[in-house]
Amino acid sequence: MDDSETTSLEQIRAFLAGSAPVQFAGQRREEVYGWVEKTVVRHQYASLDRPGKGLVRRYLARMTGLSRAQMTRLIAGYRRTGRVTAVAYQRTKFATRYTSSDLELLAYVDKAHGNLSGPATKRILEREYGEYGQAAYQRLSGISVAQLYRLRNSAPYRKRNTSYQPTRPTPIPIGERRRPQPHGAPGYLRIDTVHQGDQDGRKGVYHINAVDQVTQWEIVAATPQISELWLLPVLEAILDQFPFLIRGFHSDNGSEFINYSVAQLLGKLLIDQTKSRAHHCGDNGLVESKNGAIIRKHIGFGYIDAQHAEAVDQFHRQHLNPYLNFHRPCAVPKIITEANGKRRRVYLRWATPFERFQETPDCESLLRPGVSLAELREFARLQSDTEAALAMQRAKRQLFGSLKKRKRTA
Repeated sequence: MDDSETTSLEQIRAFLAGSAPVQFAGQRREEVYGWVEKTVVRHQYASLDRPGKGLVRRYLARMTGLSRAQMTRLIAGYRRTGRVTAVAYQRTKFATRYTSSDLELLAYVDKAHGNLSGPATKRILEREYGEYGQAAYQRLSGISVAQLYRLRNSAPYRKRNTSYQPTRPTPIPIGERRRPQPHGAPGYLRIDTVHQGDQDGRKGVYHINAVDQVTQWEIVAATPQISELWLLPVLEAILDQFPFLIRGFHSDNGSEFINYSVAQLLGKLLIDQTKSRAHHCGDNGLVESKNGAIIRKHIGFGYIDAQHAEAVDQFHRQHLNPYLNFHRPCAVPKIITEANGKRRRVYLRWATPFERFQETPDCESLLRPGVSLAELREFARLQSDTEAALAMQRAKRQLFGSLKKRKRTA
């Protein structure tokens, strides 16, 4: 910048009024700061009075294009050091409190304890220094939980202690997580799977147990696998064996029932699908009690190879299911509400599921098309309860005899 013609304050005042010529020769920061320093020295800025300083300040701002605040900082620096120079950039840094040795020590503690939570690890560090006198834990003993997690997320720590977490399951939007409310109407099923064990790496047969919540009408089926190819036909057969229309389908959160194929099947039949809630083990308690009282009692816990699933399913369909629903009495719960509001069940009456169904108001209107109440009553009178039980026991002995014979032949 060439301002050789402005050598006095009067000329500067005239320039600021807009009548003095000026010529710009450079705009780099070093040149601008050097020119400001020369101008301040030439006009003896420190010895000027207040109006003179203001005049020079406005002149410098007009010539350089710098802001008033920046010009104030440059002049203040000149008065301190006698130079107008750019301030060297210094990145703001926080004081380092925890060293690399502290990171190694923290990683060592986490490995030893299996990566505990932040509060638990903080307490361990406090005890190491306060109760056991370990001087190496002096700095870490005062660490906060937030700072502890920040150190764990740092790259140096992860190099010393790498932990892996299993993939978290994603929620599947199939079925509503609630307890079904039948309101005294049949057609709300509780369903579960019972497995007959493994042997030499081979899977055993699977029992599918479905129980109506109100009448306790129970249908048991068998399948060699619970994959989509095998399970869907079994579910359709189970639903067809119930004499009344099905309105609800409740299961636990197992993938054999909580999947899109089952949801599509139930949606096609307009059946409401629900699943058990977390920390509510009684949501599916009815069918789980039947697993032990029916399947484990009659079939047992022994291994049955999956190749015998068809024979087992035939036994369920022809002998076990008719006996359970027409000839085996079940306990009828009665809910009593006490004075303190607590509800408890008492069992004062026993009846078969068919008897329970007949007690339902307007029960004949609940039957599936093609099923009549007269046909069901006629079927129930074909055998007495004891005769049906003996026939079921004979069929069960024949079933297990044939299974043992096939096993010896194999």
